[in-house]
Amino acid sequence: MSAPRFTFSAPLWIHPGEGSWHFVTVPEDISDEIMALTEGRRKGFGSVRVRVTVGTSSWETSVFPAKSGSYVLPVKKPIRINESLTEGMPVPTTLELADF
Repeated sequence: MSAPRFTFSAPLWIHPGEGSWHFVTVPEDISDEIMALTEGRRKGFGSVRVRVTVGTSSWETSVFPAKSGSYVLPVKKPIRINESLTEGMPVPTTLELADF
């Protein structure tokens, strides 16, 4: 079985508080599917390991469940700089579940 892959676009946002963490919220329908596919496979805090591609940048990270029920994807500064991403911009994202 090949790893499940999802493509979506969602705005980049900054988490309030220290650290200036930037995130993209995974759409609810995709989050629901990730939740179903990863039952019994999730890591600490309910995180799920993923491979991500945005533009020409690819990296491995985890998505984390938010209080809203959707997953959030952290986007580190080097990726934001390389892809010229700023807060509020839609981020075309391809997300592939790792460990499948």
